[in-house]
Amino acid sequence: MKFETLILAAGKGTRMKSKLPKVLHKVGGKPMLQHVIDAAKQAGSQREVVVIGSGAELVQQTISGVEFVEQTQQLGTGHAVLMARKNFDHSSGTLLILCGDTPLLTSKLLQNFATAHENSKCAATVLTAEMPDPTGYGRVIHEDDGTFSRIVEDKDADAAQRKIREVNAGVYCFDVQKLFGALERVTNDNAQGEYYLPDVLAILKGDGETVGTFGAEYCEETIGINSRVQLAAAERILRQRKTFELMNNGVTIVDPHSTFIDVDVEIGQDTVIHPNTYLEGATKIGSDCDIGPDVRFVNMTVGNNVTAHFSYCHDAEIYNDVTIGPYVHVRPGTKISDRVKVGNFVEIKNSTIGKGTKLPHLQYIGDSDVGEGVNIGCGTVTCNYDGKNKHRTKIGDNAFIGCNTNLVAPVSVGDGAYIAAGSTITKDVPMNNLAIARARQTNIDNWNDKRK
Repeated sequence: MKFETLILAAGKGTRMKSKLPKVLHKVGGKPMLQHVIDAAKQAGSQREVVVIGSGAELVQQTISGVEFVEQTQQLGTGHAVLMARKNFDHSSGTLLILCGDTPLLTSKLLQNFATAHENSKCAATVLTAEMPDPTGYGRVIHEDDGTFSRIVEDKDADAAQRKIREVNAGVYCFDVQKLFGALERVTNDNAQGEYYLPDVLAILKGDGETVGTFGAEYCEETIGINSRVQLAAAERILRQRKTFELMNNGVTIVDPHSTFIDVDVEIGQDTVIHPNTYLEGATKIGSDCDIGPDVRFVNMTVGNNVTAHFSYCHDAEIYNDVTIGPYVHVRPGTKISDRVKVGNFVEIKNSTIGKGTKLPHLQYIGDSDVGEGVNIGCGTVTCNYDGKNKHRTKIGDNAFIGCNTNLVAPVSVGDGAYIAAGSTITKDVPMNNLAIARARQTNIDNWNDKRK
């Protein structure tokens, strides 16, 4: 089954009280609009056109892989669809219309909806949902025989109509050519003075066309987000979906209620996620890992059998059999190879750490290439910044860096070299050499503090 998709995302979202366009507010780690686009693509959409208005430039900068149409005046949903008419001049078949603020839509629901529309041969099909509290939604009115009659917007509904719980979810399938033919006859004779897309349905019925409905099994999937309170509610739903998906695929999540995992995160079998762990963005974690408590991974690639706790790591790579933490900060551009130990109070930035190397505690390793089997003592600092430029430090395989060493970059330490504790290294250290760079100790007999 093939269909095209039009997504309405031009609204200001005034109830969000934000400088950011409503559809760019993130839920589950990505913008609401991106959720809608992804659901349509996964359902089988061949092409996506997005109508933008408020914050149009920022939306275009953030979202890719779609066509954009700008609605300079927000005159209602019908007017928004009409703005995209030229984009579908040569289209035929089904057009799926979605709203950009419905991030809980699933590809399964959209696929079932589009399939039902195709099979029904209707000119239009409306997705409906039974809402516990239908306030704010357009009510679906049926004829006495149960067939679709019309949709009445909340502000135009009378007291009896407001009691109806079946609502318009704002999702439609249309025969694309019949849609645009009817849109030209929509008027703005309503309480809002806007051109409502649902008015097309009555026009099609008047033309003798059949309009159908399709009920969503779970009303929560159709919820639109108009405030930060609703955004938080959607976040909870997406987070629950994600944790259930992972657990059903062999991941142990000790306490799903205190674990925060974005929708695009991938985790391998038999990994354990402890409470107060945040896994965000494009993070991928392998099998048999032990992550948390109190870990935050953002856009991380993590191998198998990795242990990490009480740490913050972002935009970096950790390979297999690595131990991280507690209180470690791994910064962008870092690659930590197999069997590395990174202990407490260590910061690594834009560096490569070779296999089997140990950074047990209290180090800053920045802009460095560290070889295999290196032991770096407590308090070691790579001094990578001269006040104007950043420089790299290179440490060879099996080197030993004594405690409280300063490596003033650019500098190289050869394979198997030793550096004595308390040294400040400003020159290259050749392979297998011992470097001592500290003042000779002087002891003064019978010295007393004259201030006493």
